Amino acid sequence: MATDSRKVMVGSLLLLVSTALIMGTVQLGDALPALAASLATLGLAAGALLVGTSEDARPV
Repeated sequence: MATDSRKVMVGSLLLLVSTALIMGTVQLGDALPALAASLATLGLAAGALLVGTSEDARPV
């Protein structure tokens, strides 16, 4: 079972950046703009998809 390390790295980076975007703006007290929230949500979904499909076996 080989793991595609590029997918894991990119997926982890997307998850980290998207989480930081969502959590960082919460600290500011203002509501997250709709565009930034939608991009962060898409980033979380794409990161989870990349990490989940990084192996040769069936995705989880």
